[in-house]
Amino acid sequence: MSLGQQLAPHLPFLRRYARALTGSQSHGDKYVRATLEAIVAAPEQFPQEVDPRLGLYRTFQAIWGSANMDDGAADTAGEGDAAEAVARARLARMTPRSRQALLLTAMEGFTPEDTAYLVDVDADEVETLVGEALTEIEKQTRARVLIIEDEPIIAMDIETIVRDLGHDVTGVAVTRDEAVALAMEDRPGLVLADIQLADDSSGIDAVKDILSEFAVPVIFITAFPERLLTGERPEPTFLITKPFQRSTVKAAISQALFFDQATVPAG
Repeated sequence: MSLGQQLAPHLPFLRRYARALTGSQSHGDKYVRATLEAIVAAPEQFPQEVDPRLGLYRTFQAIWGSANMDDGAADTAGEGDAAEAVARARLARMTPRSRQALLLTAMEGFTPEDTAYLVDVDADEVETLVGEALTEIEKQTRARVLIIEDEPIIAMDIETIVRDLGHDVTGVAVTRDEAVALAMEDRPGLVLADIQLADDSSGIDAVKDILSEFAVPVIFITAFPERLLTGERPEPTFLITKPFQRSTVKAAISQALFFDQATVPAG
């Protein structure tokens, strides 16, 4: 099997990580493209001592680590100067490795040992880095959250996680129409949306309706993430895979709010 064939199944999830790390589909996908270009240009430099997925993320980490922060900010300026300014201000107050360690463990499911390899620290430092990231992000952000989810148990679980993080829940919707109505009645600062809803309506369509009225960060929840991580069209920046871990939802919420200019500091 060629290296390309070995890496192909992991590319959607690398896009998920890159988008969450950068807070942007276009910016995250750009780093993934740069990673693939580097591998194609010098396949002999691809890590051989680890499995392909770990080698792929390691190569991405090298590309990300070598990028100039100011150049990256300029690339995303067209996506919203105010939001970018807020994101950069928050970045200045948090070590990049902390954010990476949190996303790699909670969202991507890497072990502490693998995460240590990816961010180039000792394994016993990973837990400390993750703790620092959660403490700093939770201290910085709070929001009012609309949940769009038609499965009661899952909705209750998400609501508990949201409240445990110190956020408020504006409502729980099970259909597209109900979601839009709740959003118009009480504008949320964050939306968590399932893809398939109770009446066969779409969470994606509900979000499109909401975004046509006002801007709000969105996290999609789906059992089929590969369908929304192709890099071939406008796709979600933040995505959670069903079934999910509580830590995954917490990391996604924290990271989505990290890049939101409207977020109010807690405390």
